Amino acid sequence: MVVKFVVTTALIALLSFVLGLFLPWWTIAIAAFAVSALIPQRPIPAFFSGFAALFLLWGLLALVADLRNESILSARVAAVLPLGGSSVAILLVTAFVGALVGGGGSLTAAFCRK
Repeated sequence: MVVKFVVTTALIALLSFVLGLFLPWWTIAIAAFAVSALIPQRPIPAFFSGFAALFLLWGLLALVADLRNESILSARVAAVLPLGGSSVAILLVTAFVGALVGGGGSLTAAFCRK
């Protein structure tokens, strides 16, 4: 079961990254749905595999972008939002939004399989 979770998580992250290079951001839900539809899991593990994959992917991509511009953009966005001006908080919020979309796509596939 753990191996299936790790494989599903890795495939969702990889497919989401590739689709994100060419298509709009919301294709991460389609990637999570497709992988979870092909690799059957119960709903809770399916949700968490999509959640973990996109949390790590979007968190890493946001961190790389943040490091490239020396945290200038994230500090300004965090100052506008009620996050206390923390660059780390805006990175976590970004990762969490992607994770919810990925988890929702995976969960939908798990429910459609039933």
